[in-house]
Amino acid sequence: MMGSNSYLGLTNPPKVKEAGIQAMKKYGSGCAGSRFLNGTLDIHLELEAELARLVGKEAALAYPTGYQANVGCISAMVNKNEYIITDKYDHASIIDGCKLSDGTMLRYNHNDMASLERCLQKLDGKSALIVVDGIFSMEGDIANLPQISALAEKYNANLMVDEAHSLGVLGDKGAGAAAHFGLTKKTDLIMGTFSKSLASVGGFIAADEPLIHYLKHKSRALIFSASLPPASTASVLAAIKIMEDEPERIAKLWENTDYMMQEFKAMGYNTGTSCTPVIPLHVGDMIRAFNMWARLGEEGVFINPVIPPAVPPNGCLIRCSFMATHTREQLDRALDKFRVIGKELGII
Repeated sequence: MMGSNSYLGLTNPPKVKEAGIQAMKKYGSGCAGSRFLNGTLDIHLELEAELARLVGKEAALAYPTGYQANVGCISAMVNKNEYIITDKYDHASIIDGCKLSDGTMLRYNHNDMASLERCLQKLDGKSALIVVDGIFSMEGDIANLPQISALAEKYNANLMVDEAHSLGVLGDKGAGAAAHFGLTKKTDLIMGTFSKSLASVGGFIAADEPLIHYLKHKSRALIFSASLPPASTASVLAAIKIMEDEPERIAKLWENTDYMMQEFKAMGYNTGTSCTPVIPLHVGDMIRAFNMWARLGEEGVFINPVIPPAVPPNGCLIRCSFMATHTREQLDRALDKFRVIGKELGII
């Protein structure tokens, strides 16, 4: 398995599974209601307090999915005559949140600060929210948060960072990209998911308490959705504790990442601008991507083919993602397959 987003390998530890089992025994399988009505349990409040502490914010709000967190937050935050500015490679949930808002969306070229500034120069004094992935989910590169934050400050814009792929990967004890760059205080909104490093499903927004209070009453994706199941909630709490208590997991993740990046490049693969556990192998057209996916699958290596609309036409890639729990033997066995099949298909 080299296509999972479980970067720290926390979906299987006994403590995580047992936490979910005990929560189901105590609370049942679900709340059968919205957070706005009967769907808030003490375990939800405990998780939100832990998330706020983890990412260094006053408060947090948990959503049933990461998709809903982005859609629900962005659509509530941006009103008519206001702007949302996004990187062209931002996740689809960010784009959908923009479309559901009453604001005007501007998009800048990927990680291009001159392009971002041109967008900011169009504001004419109006309010704006810059939304950016901490780690880009397909390219595997990191947002230039120091410059983005500086530009946000220069043009009086607010900043929101999607930490879906950076929680558990970057920052002190896995707190994410904003923490990695020391920009937590200058980041107005932090979004994260539980479906990657945190071993479950769901998402959250963290910010100053007044902002979270506002979202509780304005975010339709929260108000009109059933709350996060107790088992999922407890599993996330257990995963956070393991992540913080076992920093060697993050160290091992980066050891595996550096090794695979080095080996892929030595073979002649084009890994683009990636510098994280998300490593894309750029193959060009869709047929080649599917052929490589199929051949690797036949050899027991699971990866993900990425095709439009997730990437531009003729920008298809094989998306590999690595985990702390991969052994060197597993990595070497997979590398042998990548070497043979890459040559067979004329990719390297």
